[in-house]
Amino acid sequence: MSDSINRVVLAYSGGLDTSVILKWLQQTYNCEVVTFTADLGQGEELEPARAKAEMMGVKPEHIFVDDLREEFVRDYVFPMMRSNALYEGLYLLGTSIARPLIAKRQIEIARMVNADAVSHGATGKGNDQVRFELGYYALSPDIKVIAPWREWDLTSRTRLIEFAEQHQIPVSKDKRGEAPFSTDANLLHTSSEGLVLENPWDEVPDYVYSRTVNPEDAPDAPEFITIDFERGDGVAINGEGMSPATLLAKLNDLGRKHGIGRLDLVENRFVGMKSRGMYETPGGTIYHLAHRGIEQLTLDRGAAHLKDELAPRYAELLYNGFWFSPEREMLQVAIDHSQEKVSGTVRLKLYKGGVYVVGRKSPNSLYSEKVVTFEDDQGAYDQRDAAGFIKLNALRLRLLGRRDQI
Repeated sequence: MSDSINRVVLAYSGGLDTSVILKWLQQTYNCEVVTFTADLGQGEELEPARAKAEMMGVKPEHIFVDDLREEFVRDYVFPMMRSNALYEGLYLLGTSIARPLIAKRQIEIARMVNADAVSHGATGKGNDQVRFELGYYALSPDIKVIAPWREWDLTSRTRLIEFAEQHQIPVSKDKRGEAPFSTDANLLHTSSEGLVLENPWDEVPDYVYSRTVNPEDAPDAPEFITIDFERGDGVAINGEGMSPATLLAKLNDLGRKHGIGRLDLVENRFVGMKSRGMYETPGGTIYHLAHRGIEQLTLDRGAAHLKDELAPRYAELLYNGFWFSPEREMLQVAIDHSQEKVSGTVRLKLYKGGVYVVGRKSPNSLYSEKVVTFEDDQGAYDQRDAAGFIKLNALRLRLLGRRDQI
């Protein structure tokens, strides 16, 4: 086994699991480990990961700590948001959308350092192993993948800590004993699952939430904001132009303040089991509603309804790890085409966990007050035309009714 692997690129957070994996790879495969730590806006200091990797024998030139926040929002989050994708009608796919970018960068680094394998810390029960590895294989079909959780005998938190102590791997005090839940975070969301969350009847304890205030404790006065869109992407808040990552970060701040974006979900994992998770997506929840608000004015009915049919399929592809598939790319082309006229401004009301579209305007609006008015439209719409329209649509129903009358 060790003869076949010379150098491996590990997706490395610096936490307990991936630090143990780093040492385990060095021992089990007798190979050189290259670490890759991605800054996706998770809000943690990442430089300690560099120091920890160096302490564990990784060469400084083989330690990669990359700021991918702008690329993440611009090339992954925003394209997904153009589709209005929600997995199982609720989940904004915050974990799912981060995995293809991590996989892509891992493969790029593997090529740079002539590695023959990549490794990740996802368990054998979850979706992330699928998402990472489908990405790896799509971008580098012959790459070797090492998934320690599917190979080793370190099957508990206690065993991980014992292994860490045996090999002088620092263990954070809060990781001694059972953690109350596990989390994943990036600029789009935070997810929490496991242990205290595993019984779907029990309410999520308030201490699990980290990105939002309790809506009950949010300000008693609503806050009104505007978001400007150009070709389906947000470009400004309250008239101030912002880069994609900056805009999402600002919306996160607003969502946190008003307790927006909490979701308690029992979902169907791709691997077959049901899982209960708690998601906080403050900025993404605001953005999603705003995007739908500007589409209400600018998308033709046929295009809008077709998008709504495609969105669940798009969401499922992302959730299951098929970002790099031809079918996702085909859908993306269609979705992006639909966004050519999706420009304008949406006004929103933020209040105690709720987001409400209260106004929208666009130079490309298809809304005609002249046609829709209840007042005199001065001939813009001839109501007599509706009679023939209704009779033609009713023809088959009338024929059915006559045939089936008793």
